[in-house]
Order: sequence, then structure tokens, then C-alpha cells
Amino acid sequence: MRCPICKSPVPDDDDDARPRTYPFCSERCKLIDLGRWLDGKYQIPVVEDDLEEGDPTAPPGFGSDDE
Repeated sequence: MRCPICKSPVPDDDDDARPRTYPFCSERCKLIDLGRWLDGKYQIPVVEDDLEEGDPTAPPGFGSDDE
């Protein structure tokens, strides 16, 4: 396996050789990845529904603020 940040090889087949920072090769790469998450550089895409309130095909409770 390769480190997701710097692409250097990281042992993954033997638990004794696997670093504590797995899947990263070092603490530095681990912190770089954390910083990217905290800065919002990694994002999970969101797909907006085309359903509107009052749409008969909308699931029950869609668009209601009663809860």
C-alpha cells in the first residue's frame, strides 16, 4: 500500500511492520490529512432532491416542520 499523502510505501500485510500511523507512513502525513479535513478540502458530494413540498411522490413528512 502507498501513503495517501506522500505516496511512499507503507507495509500493510504484517501487523508487526505496520506503523502506528497506518495507513499513513508517518505522523506528519497523518496530520496533513487531518488538516485537509478540517480546512474543508475533502468534501462528500451532496445530491439535491428535485422533490418539492406538496409533491405526491414525496415521502411522508417531506418538507414538514412539525417535528
